[in-house]
Amino acid sequence: MAGSTPSPQKCSVKLAIALALLASSAAAHAQAPEPLRPYTVVGNEIPQPLTGTRGDAARGRTIVGNRQVGLCLLCHSGPFPEEKFQGTLAPDLKGAGSRWTESQLRLRIVDSSRLYPDTMMPSYYRVDGLSRVAPAFAGKPVLTAEQIEDVVAYLVTLRD
Repeated sequence: MAGSTPSPQKCSVKLAIALALLASSAAAHAQAPEPLRPYTVVGNEIPQPLTGTRGDAARGRTIVGNRQVGLCLLCHSGPFPEEKFQGTLAPDLKGAGSRWTESQLRLRIVDSSRLYPDTMMPSYYRVDGLSRVAPAFAGKPVLTAEQIEDVVAYLVTLRD
């Protein structure tokens, strides 16, 4: 049925699949991580780019659509007609740039739990205070500061 909410069982299965895929991408993070760059949260946003410069939207689209790097489409759907089996657990990414500012998107990707403590969205740029982290990911962010800025650059282009 169009527009219906998935059952808790379907959500649990999809979340388990998403977590398994996240764990399987650990090989991409085998090298020693660079230290996290400092950032300042102001209200519901991180106003300044983590890298000091804006990212590249084309690279960001690649990250968002890649199921071994960004993993976004495990939970989100979006304007990716070439990608089958997009997620239904989280908001559609279509129109993200109309709903949130660049700074708001940055915080949601860096650490959505600062806004929504019970979120199922991973903190992509946080390494402390996490639970159920695969050993290969311990002490490493899911995305680099550059990758986060690329994703933000892409998401702000998604306007209604």
